Amino acid sequence: MRVLLCLLALLSFADASAQCSMCRAVLESGADLDTAKGINNGIIYLMAIPYLLVGFVGYKIFKLLNKR
Repeated sequence: MRVLLCLLALLSFADASAQCSMCRAVLESGADLDTAKGINNGIIYLMAIPYLLVGFVGYKIFKLLNKR
């Protein structure tokens, strides 16, 4: 249940600013703000995947070691 709540909390912050200041300045200077939102969502997605994979592997190792 805790894992589900943690994942829900991570996914609910999709509007977080994950861009560097230079990327943000270049994208916001243009007229198309949808592009900036798309780039920001892509950065958040790419940032979250390694943490989820490490958490999954850690959980499997934890379960394996606690079987004994």
